Amino acid sequence: MTDIVNIHDAKTHFSRLVDRVSAGEDIVIARAGKPVALLTRIDRQAHAGPRKPGMFPGLSVPPEFFDPLPDAELSALE
Repeated sequence: MTDIVNIHDAKTHFSRLVDRVSAGEDIVIARAGKPVALLTRIDRQAHAGPRKPGMFPGLSVPPEFFDPLPDAELSALE
């Protein structure tokens, strides 16, 4: 089960949370009861060594992907 911790408690007990995450538990950090971040363990094998470009041959990103989001979408994120 994933535990939900508010930001104040996460700051106060950060070392304990890191210990729990190191043991394999995921922790959700919430602000005013709304989840905003996930504290999770890094899989050392998946993140070992430098990143290599071209891991997904044939994948392309259209140029409009980099366009700014419309104001309506940005305000929905708040």
